[in-house]
Parts: sequence; structure tokens; C-alpha cells
Amino acid sequence: MALRHAVLAALLSGEFSGYELAKSFDLGVANFWHALPQQLYAELAGLEKDGLVTGRQVVQETRPNKRLFRVTDAGLRELERFAAPPSRPSFIRDDLLVKVQAVDRVGAGPVIDQLEERAAAAAAKIDLLGRMLLRMRGAATEEEFLLGGEPVGPYLTCLRGLAFEEGHRDWCLRTAGVLRNREALRATR
Repeated sequence: MALRHAVLAALLSGEFSGYELAKSFDLGVANFWHALPQQLYAELAGLEKDGLVTGRQVVQETRPNKRLFRVTDAGLRELERFAAPPSRPSFIRDDLLVKVQAVDRVGAGPVIDQLEERAAAAAAKIDLLGRMLLRMRGAATEEEFLLGGEPVGPYLTCLRGLAFEEGHRDWCLRTAGVLRNREALRATR
């Protein structure tokens, strides 16, 4: 997947400035795609040049002017083209896993600390995602929202992000506990 498809998908929710799009990526889209603000601005320019988004200037009196972007019909067709073929399987690429893999030779202390830091970061993200899900569905129960709420796509990707963060937190805590117990056993021998 290219960044352009993630940007187009994010813009389906409405008209956004580059700044608002970057905030959207930080909160919601980061569940499945990470991008730096400067990458987003460059991608918006390219999408506009290719006719996949259109931008309009908004004059503001007390702030600098801003450009708002929205998906064009050509952008929708590009997303349809992108959505049609099967997706490739996902994979994990994480330096912390390399450190855990090598823990028998490099010492567990720093790795345990990093696992606990990651677990705490995942817990904070879990809280944020839970609040986002509540805000998206309003007064509806999750089952009600999943049956008829709109838009369901961002809700489903948020659910995936939540499941990922919960699994990541649990694995980090369990792995830190295993390594800590093994260190304690070694110390008593």
C-alpha cells in the first residue's frame, strides 16, 4: 500500500487541511499507517497534481490562510482500484523482537525495561482508542453501530488498532515477567 491510498482513505471523512490530516493520522490512521507530517504535505501536493484530490484556499483573518483538501471522483476510482485486488499478508518488523530474540546473550535488564515501556505506551493507546470508539458510536451499543452506524470503516480500523494494542501490551507484560522470573532464578543459583 502506498501512502497515497492511506491519505485518500483518511480524506473520505470530509475536507481536511494538511494540519488536520496530520492530526487524523496521529489518532486514527496510525492504527494501520504511520507517516510524518512532511510526508503528508508532500503526498497531498502529489495527489492534487494527479487530480485525485482538490484543494481550496480558506482565508482566515486572525490566522494564516489554509488549504482544505477533499477526494475527487478520480480519487474515489483510485481507491476502488486499490481495494479490488487481494491484500498481501501483513508481517511484523520490530526491533524490540530482535532484542528479545537475542536476550539469552545480551542480558535481560534493558530489554525488560523496554518491554515495560512499550506495555505502558500500548495501555495509553488502548485508552485513547476506547474513547475514540465511544465518540464514533455515540449512544449506540457496539452491536447497534456495527449493524447500521456510519461510517463503519474508521470504526472497524479503530477496533483492529485496539485489538493490536491489547495483544501487544499483553505480550510485552508476559515477556517482561518471564524474563524477570528467569533472572531471579539465575540469581539464586
